[in-house]
Amino acid sequence: MGETFTDFASLLPRLSWWAIFLVTQGLTVWAITHVLRQRKEPMTMLAWIFGILLMPIVGAVFYYMIGERRVRRRTRKIRKRMAPIIEALASSADREEATAAALRQLQANPGLDESLRQLAELSSKLGTVPPTAGNLVEASLTAQETYESILQAINGARNHVHLEYYIYRPDATGKMFLDRLTEKARQGVEVRVLIDAIGSWRTSRRFFRPLLEAGGHVAFFLPAIPWRRTWHINCRNHRKIVVVDAEVAFAGSQNIGDEYRGLLRRSGPWKDTHLRLEGPAVRELQEVFVEDWYFAAKENLTGDRYMKRQPARGDSLVQIVPTGPDQEPPILSHIFFAALALARRSIRISTPYFVPDPGLILALQHAAYRGIQVDILIPAKTDSRLVLWAGRSYYQDLVRAGVRIHEFRHGMLHSKVVSIDDTWTLVGSANMDVRSFLLNFEVTALILDENLSRKLRKDFWCDVQNSRSVQLLEKSGPFWPTLLEGTARLLTPLL
Repeated sequence: MGETFTDFASLLPRLSWWAIFLVTQGLTVWAITHVLRQRKEPMTMLAWIFGILLMPIVGAVFYYMIGERRVRRRTRKIRKRMAPIIEALASSADREEATAAALRQLQANPGLDESLRQLAELSSKLGTVPPTAGNLVEASLTAQETYESILQAINGARNHVHLEYYIYRPDATGKMFLDRLTEKARQGVEVRVLIDAIGSWRTSRRFFRPLLEAGGHVAFFLPAIPWRRTWHINCRNHRKIVVVDAEVAFAGSQNIGDEYRGLLRRSGPWKDTHLRLEGPAVRELQEVFVEDWYFAAKENLTGDRYMKRQPARGDSLVQIVPTGPDQEPPILSHIFFAALALARRSIRISTPYFVPDPGLILALQHAAYRGIQVDILIPAKTDSRLVLWAGRSYYQDLVRAGVRIHEFRHGMLHSKVVSIDDTWTLVGSANMDVRSFLLNFEVTALILDENLSRKLRKDFWCDVQNSRSVQLLEKSGPFWPTLLEGTARLLTPLL
């Protein structure tokens, strides 16, 4: 008996190694099989397969956590349950009237706005909401201006305040907003705050206790809790939306936190572009919040007090374009590609994260070859060096085609703006990268407003004065920078 036990004990290490080997091989086969069945871009598939083979267990687990877009299935189920709500919103008489007014405005200037009409029709065919006319749009170019405008609107709230943010920090800036929201909740105003569970991972429900005790509501978008059916670590809600009384709305690139006010030395001053809207387009931003809130909190907000459409407040034509991983085809990629293809004279892009896919690279090069003046503004200092290095690996291909690239050196450029022909503009939360195009929930405003375009053009060229222009190199460049850029570029399908 003793010898038998000894023999079995001596076999244990070998059995353990065999068990580990079988588990490793099983995970590797499962992960690679799943990658092949997803039928993504070949480079993305190869990058995942290479990572899984190089680090079998870690690679498979990493792929399970961020490689699958499983949120689509869950989102489609929720959208199916919401179908009556969505159909009611889409077929409402006020939307039809607002759309007709927008089309009349486009047809009034057929020569000037033909490209915009084509883009609006394309985005509508892809499933986004149609454009609306009669909006008043103002752009804020500093954090102080943005925060003051939002807080002023909150102060005047009579019915409800809806906030949706990717990042809401539990710092002095977050406390400033929390105090104002709590005060309004105590006055009987309905306050709802929706934040992304990963982007705002430092902000716990305990931070919002004063607001909750005052009657406010807080929800977290897709918490990363494995035992919850809706958990997902990769597909995040990157939107920044505020709607007050269904009368005024805000959207753009500005999050809530001290760093966005330039109060943190390590990041320096931040440069954002945020919009304030009044008029019929507010309804479209409210719809985005209502759907996201239902997804996270299961509360139906489709009543008249939330969904009323405002009369004309200005002369801007606006189309709100919500995009996300639950959509097929990838709407944001199509819209950006079409916008670049429809340009006649100039393209100006400001983006903090530049990791273009092959289609976007081709569109930028093609525009430059057609004689379009293409300028891209990217920060020289960023909170993600890997993304910066990956973006730099594309510089020479673009500069060689005639694209002018400028690296902003006066702080962290965080604006997400595309201006076409000094006439129409796209402003929102989306970056020029694969994550925004395919994985994140984003919202973009397509705007026809020459005054706004003029203001943003002036701001763009002021930023260029604080930038370094990228020059065409005759040789490959220094060894270590090019090595880092090439390595980062290899990882672009995963960024």
